[in-house]
Amino acid sequence: GYTEPDPRIDLMGLDVRRKLVILAREAGLELESEQVTIDPFLPPVVAEAPSVEAFFAELEGVDQHFRQLVKKAEERAKVLRLVAKLENGEARIGLEEVGVEHPFYHLSGSDNMIVFTTERYKDRPLVVRGPGAGAEVTAAGLFAEIIGIGHLLGR
Repeated sequence: GYTEPDPRIDLMGLDVRRKLVILAREAGLELESEQVTIDPFLPPVVAEAPSVEAFFAELEGVDQHFRQLVKKAEERAKVLRLVAKLENGEARIGLEEVGVEHPFYHLSGSDNMIVFTTERYKDRPLVVRGPGAGAEVTAAGLFAEIIGIGHLLGR
């Protein structure tokens, strides 16, 4: 599949938090994981499951809850997305409803998207979109790291 080996890492926002911290640091900000607020959308009984097996068992019990969230969003012509935001030094992750006018509305499969809204890109934000999972993406990332290490060692 497209999740982490332990899907709790994805569904609790931990993988997104890690990526947000990396992007913030690359942008020159001093952000620590503990500074990122995650608005949980999984009920505690699911989030606190002691194992992956128990997690899946508990998740089945809240299926109707998520069907209702999806239905409510659809009634407003919106979809649900797990969104990470970094605004004015505040980092937050949570489940949000987004409408057709939002770039995240059109995400599908394992695609990732970053939307940069800055002074320069205030009216028309800069959107970067691409595959976020799969063997090809993983191989390309590893190859880039190997090349980078080679450059460092060659100095």
